[in-house]
Amino acid sequence: MSETQERPARPTIAELREVCQPPAVRGRRNSEHWVADAYLRRLSPYLTRVLLKTPITANGVTWLMVATGAAAAFALLIPGLPGAFLAAVLGQMQMLWDCSDGEVARWRQTTSPKGVFIDRVGHYTAEGLIPIALGLRAAGFPESGWLDSPWPLVGALISVMVLFNKALNDMVHVSRAYNGLPRLEERAEVSQPHRSGLRRLRSLARYVPFHRAYHSVELTLLALVAAIGDAIVGDLAVTRVLVALLAVFGLITIIGHLASILSSSRLR
Repeated sequence: MSETQERPARPTIAELREVCQPPAVRGRRNSEHWVADAYLRRLSPYLTRVLLKTPITANGVTWLMVATGAAAAFALLIPGLPGAFLAAVLGQMQMLWDCSDGEVARWRQTTSPKGVFIDRVGHYTAEGLIPIALGLRAAGFPESGWLDSPWPLVGALISVMVLFNKALNDMVHVSRAYNGLPRLEERAEVSQPHRSGLRRLRSLARYVPFHRAYHSVELTLLALVAAIGDAIVGDLAVTRVLVALLAVFGLITIIGHLASILSSSRLR
């Protein structure tokens, strides 16, 4: 379907896939999350078709994504498996909204900088709140004694690290814009470090991709696995191990990310 053709009010799934999921979207190296590529993009046109029958705007769908991501964090404050399971479901739903908002915008041709901004708000909100909720969960919230536990502080520190690590990517785009450089292309060679040692470490990280654990989807899935482990052992030991590992690997991730940016072509 060409861009000059009038788009039907009730599109078919095939038409939605053609217009709303072009190769430029499906082939994005960094912006497309693996769950979208694996299965959510197969489901999202069905949700998008329903949304197109309503007056909701693409930005309105993005606000639903923001609210769902925040709800995933608050769900983790519900003790036991129910809270962790609900958080994992909401984490998936957040990403489904995230697929559909862009599809609605592309179909209606209403893409805008405001939509991108709200999208960023959504991801920063979810990925900042979930570690805090995990820290409270590890402390036994809302049971008595959680205020005396160190785990809420650890969760807050992880939140700071996650947000700082996300901000590094935005700092790259801001730095390029300030210097009049073109938009950064999402190609592997652009982010490849020039130093051989860093390239080897980056290659090793592909086999143990701990740096990918700080997205809302991975965090909620890890929280669910930890909750299952807690149910088996009868206490919060597994969740506490998870929070401790997230803190350690969070610091490693920031150092590696910063080194990778400074030694790549992203700032040139």
